[in-house]
Amino acid sequence: MDVVEGQHELTVLGLGPIHWFSDWPVRELPLSGSVVYTIWDRSDVFVYAGMAGRNATTSTKSKGPFGRLESHASGRRSGDQFNIYVCDRFVLPRVHNRIPEIAEGRLSLDQMTREFIRAELGFRFVAVTSPAEAFALERRLQRGEWPSGRPVLNPVV
Repeated sequence: MDVVEGQHELTVLGLGPIHWFSDWPVRELPLSGSVVYTIWDRSDVFVYAGMAGRNATTSTKSKGPFGRLESHASGRRSGDQFNIYVCDRFVLPRVHNRIPEIAEGRLSLDQMTREFIRAELGFRFVAVTSPAEAFALERRLQRGEWPSGRPVLNPVV
């Protein structure tokens, strides 16, 4: 994908409509196909770049774009690298004095991660024609090859 070809996608991912996780579920997300998405905080900081739909024939809600973002919205850390990053960078610094509650099972890091995501984060997405195109665009975003720079949680060099 050259710069001219990807300009529309970059504009949508940086300036297009934002869907707040507080409004989950977001019905505009496709169940199948490939999408690239960017995640932002309420201060308009670029937090994360991702893709969904590595298998272009995926048509189940749990494995397509909707399912991927639904997993993020859940806050559940098991099996979701984004949620682990959010917990490590944004949630853990807030609970340093509550470790005994976590250890005793009275405080759930998954629940706190979900609450943070729902209160503070939103996403923009764009459908693309193939998993290969999605992967290439995701890498451009992670390398900072666009006006918003690199994402806070998953930059690449």
